[in-house]
Amino acid sequence: MPLPQRQLCAWVETPGPEAKIEFRDIEVPSPTAGQVLVKLEVSGVCHSDHHSIYGNTPMTTHIAGHEGVGIVVAVGPDVDEDLLNSRVGVSWLHRACRKCATCEMDYTHCPHQDNSGRNVPGTFQEYCLADADYVSRIPSEVPAALAAPLLCGGITMYGALSRAELRAGDFVVIPGAGGGLGHLGVQIATSMGLQVIAIDSGDKEDICRDSGARHFFDFRQSGASLVDDVRAAAGGIGAHAVICITGAPSAYDSALAMLRNLGRLVCVGIPPAEYRLQLNPFEVLVRGLRVIGSTVGNSAQMPLLMDLVLQGKVRPHVQVYTFQELRDVMDKLEHGTVAGRAVLRLSD
Repeated sequence: MPLPQRQLCAWVETPGPEAKIEFRDIEVPSPTAGQVLVKLEVSGVCHSDHHSIYGNTPMTTHIAGHEGVGIVVAVGPDVDEDLLNSRVGVSWLHRACRKCATCEMDYTHCPHQDNSGRNVPGTFQEYCLADADYVSRIPSEVPAALAAPLLCGGITMYGALSRAELRAGDFVVIPGAGGGLGHLGVQIATSMGLQVIAIDSGDKEDICRDSGARHFFDFRQSGASLVDDVRAAAGGIGAHAVICITGAPSAYDSALAMLRNLGRLVCVGIPPAEYRLQLNPFEVLVRGLRVIGSTVGNSAQMPLLMDLVLQGKVRPHVQVYTFQELRDVMDKLEHGTVAGRAVLRLSD
């Protein structure tokens, strides 16, 4: 069957605080060297999409989105045709240079990388181009709506937990544990044998507990005692790590105090651009603390994450919306009212 020439996309003419999301009819692109064309079935919606669209982080393309699942329907001239009709995921890391000194250590932090929905058209469209070397194979047993959140939310949490270098039995604090990243992080951490201390608003307690959290604290109810409550739950001396996935300044402000000596703060959530973490070098050196930046995990970790899904140890909690409900989803993300992960259905 011939491919259509036109498709529907969610277009952002000028990213920034006053950005407008418009649904436009645009041309279906053709893959060039190294590329595949994916007919997308679904796309997850990440809070970082909100950051990009509304100007908190740079966006130079007009189409956001980076959690797409679909079928490869065309390949570029130098791409193995075995990829045709494959079920794949399109994620944040569109391409890394694989040549620089950073790539030799960890290509996910390549300073020359391209990203879906940042500087390359993303997955808020029906057909999407992707680099053939960076798509992820999606097992047929994993439903598309469950696979989509793994392509950013899931692999981000897997990478962050891996970088924290924790051992079974260690305490890990996850502020924002009931959200899209958080509930996946709780499940992944639990599968690693970690003791999870979840922090979120009271209406998120059930999803945190169901995901495997050992302890739960409502930051609104705990107030000034939150740090002491967390330290008490973590053996009285604090947690081995805090994976700060929320961008709330209050979460970052309290994170270091929740750590025991030799603890690790892993920064994942994106705070307002003007925010600066208050860091006392004397405290850091005396206590042996580490502050680690983490974006996404790597391609070797994705099959491990998919295996956790197949084993039933990780199951994303999703709310499925139509493509045309994207504006409403963005509003829900802004106000923190999405429990779990939002997924858009782009085609049948």
